Amino acid sequence: MPVFIARLLARVATLGTWWTPVLVLGLVFVTSWPLMTLVEPADSVVAEPANYWWYFVVTATTVGYGDMYPKSAGGHAVGVYVIVGGIATLTTVFAKLSTALERAKGRRMQGAITVETSNHIVLLGYTPGRTEQMVDELIADGSSRVVLCAWDDVLTHPMSDRDVAFVRGDLTDDGVLRRAGVQRAYSVLVDARDDNEALAVAVTADHVAEGAHLVVALRDIGRIRHLRYVDEAVRCVQWHSPHMITEELKDPGITEIYTQLMTHGGADTYSVRLPEFLGPVLVDRCQTLLGRRYGATMLAARAGDMLLVNPSWRTQLPAGAVLYYVSSRRLTPDELAKALHEAD
Repeated sequence: MPVFIARLLARVATLGTWWTPVLVLGLVFVTSWPLMTLVEPADSVVAEPANYWWYFVVTATTVGYGDMYPKSAGGHAVGVYVIVGGIATLTTVFAKLSTALERAKGRRMQGAITVETSNHIVLLGYTPGRTEQMVDELIADGSSRVVLCAWDDVLTHPMSDRDVAFVRGDLTDDGVLRRAGVQRAYSVLVDARDDNEALAVAVTADHVAEGAHLVVALRDIGRIRHLRYVDEAVRCVQWHSPHMITEELKDPGITEIYTQLMTHGGADTYSVRLPEFLGPVLVDRCQTLLGRRYGATMLAARAGDMLLVNPSWRTQLPAGAVLYYVSSRRLTPDELAKALHEAD
């Protein structure tokens, strides 16, 4: 009988479902209890209903507290049977867990997963070295979650050492983009292998995206007019400026500001040197006077060999420091000196 039951357990353990350990444990319990009742003497506490479940759990898990145990040889044999059943159950559980984890890891590495997150950044396209640089900038502050969606020729996850999800497939297939969560994304970058491919991918991405900020990297920025046919809201950025691309993905509209600053007319960037006779001046005073008197905004200052970008208002600038500012016109050192004197 024990040999038959052991063979039956081994057969059940080969089943491939998560019900296998439950079936094994249930079979051992419902068969071992009557056997224990049959072979144990009447005064044995092991076979009592209030105690046997505890004995069964402790024995099947091979913990073996020893607080109760069978007295007869037959009871010992039943105990061995319970131990074998427990080991078979635990082996089945661990085998299933190992298989599930290995399968999940394989799906992650092969890009076969479906992303469930939202408000993330999706990168459509992969270029070795360049994409890693952008991803590192995006996740540097820990505020952005990134999903990389690449073509089928990227066989395995190229950035498995980073906290980046990977989806693989045809980037012009809306099903693939939906697996990457484009429809729930905060922003989406089309970073294709050429501008023609970028246009094709952008059409699909614009169709799938629901309110996401769509950014397209172009080698020929003159082709922006073609993207305007897709969607007027699409933001096009020069392909050779990955840092500007990452800034646009995190803070939509920032490239438009850069474009305005680099375009003649309107507000431009200028520099002016503080006259030596003024002596040291606080950034606070420069910021306030430039804004109130001339509608200008101070961006940075150069003190000797040191460039201070967005300096603290408490910073003291030495005599002769150079101010960099945004304004509708260029200011002269005399205008700056006059404003600082009048403020005194």
